[in-house]
Amino acid sequence: MSFTQLDPPIPIHVLERGNGLAIAVIDYGPEHNLVWVTAIDATGEVWCAPNPKVRMQDNWSMGRKVPRGGAVDNASDDNVTPIAPTG
Repeated sequence: MSFTQLDPPIPIHVLERGNGLAIAVIDYGPEHNLVWVTAIDATGEVWCAPNPKVRMQDNWSMGRKVPRGGAVDNASDDNVTPIAPTG
């Protein structure tokens, strides 16, 4: 098992919880998902979210795609709009 503090924290979206800052990652080993320790922006709660429930937040300067209408919880390849031209 390893615990890694993230410095700086990474802005992420936890499905069913909202946007927040990942402050650490816990790795329990090969048979387990990574666990993201995340402080949720809207509530201040700290959740440990398994990897399948974690998404990167949109990032305009990096050209990261965002779901149409901002519905990150329902994101799929056919429901995204690029936010910057791709080469």
